[in-house]
Amino acid sequence: MKKNMRIVFMGTPEFAVTTLKTLVEHNYNVVGVITAPDKPAGRGQKLHESDVKKYAVAQNLNVLQPTNLKDESFINDLKALKANLQIVVAFRMLPEVVWQMPEYGTFNLHASLLPNYRGAAPIHWAIINGETKTGVTTFFIDEKIDTGAIILQKEADIKNDETVGSLHDKLMNIGSELVIDTVKLIETGEVSTTIQPQTEIKTAYKLNKDNCKIDWNESLDNIYNKIRGLNPFPSAWCYLENGEDTLAVKLFKVEKDPATHSKPFGTIISSKDDLKIAVKGGYIFIKEIQLPGKRKMDIKSLLNGYHFSEDSKML
Repeated sequence: MKKNMRIVFMGTPEFAVTTLKTLVEHNYNVVGVITAPDKPAGRGQKLHESDVKKYAVAQNLNVLQPTNLKDESFINDLKALKANLQIVVAFRMLPEVVWQMPEYGTFNLHASLLPNYRGAAPIHWAIINGETKTGVTTFFIDEKIDTGAIILQKEADIKNDETVGSLHDKLMNIGSELVIDTVKLIETGEVSTTIQPQTEIKTAYKLNKDNCKIDWNESLDNIYNKIRGLNPFPSAWCYLENGEDTLAVKLFKVEKDPATHSKPFGTIISSKDDLKIAVKGGYIFIKEIQLPGKRKMDIKSLLNGYHFSEDSKML
């Protein structure tokens, strides 16, 4: 006999919207949506609503935006929803009082094949580390981050030219279907779990300015993987030294060309159509770049109006 599901959904960015939309389209009873508070953004510092809030409001769903998940008034509001299942997608760490509340538990959708790539940026690091496979996992939340018992997993291939943008969208869609499959198992009482193995694991560290910077002494593949693993967000960057100018530039689309050469790593070779950087094991061709204070542009547009000196290099 199917259980009568009363679902609270928790999430903030676009990645979470697809799952919430899929739940609504499958006619599940979403009794509440928890998302981040509105934040000032942009030049005018206008209040910016999360992607999840925008969708939830458009669907007339009940939205809560707590600043503190342990706040007594929020806990009371959450209890009043009488949810028996909570689903978390790209939200923040929950206190025990929240994740233990519903009768059928609280499960999370994570964009990796756990136990690998626990943490904040699993999609980025799978590409940066040169993986050819990743996937999505649903698991019941426990007191640590991404360590709970696994419910379901689904694999996805990572193509050689995959970027974090394209992989994000692929996993977003696969993940939304995995959430529906998970809810169906809970709904019919057929859910079973697997404890995460205690093995050597790869971690999805939080991205910051330091670990998004390109080291031009790395190998051809490592540099190529890092740039596509950060394209389009938050983007790889480095310093461009050109004559007396040293500019912090962002790199987006690139191609690689394995080759033998004796040029110093980071050397820039430019023609009227191409810009390539000498690295260990070949060349990185820059196809899209962004100079400080400018928009992202294709390399031909840059080369039309920007001159590189003979000793210019990437640092």
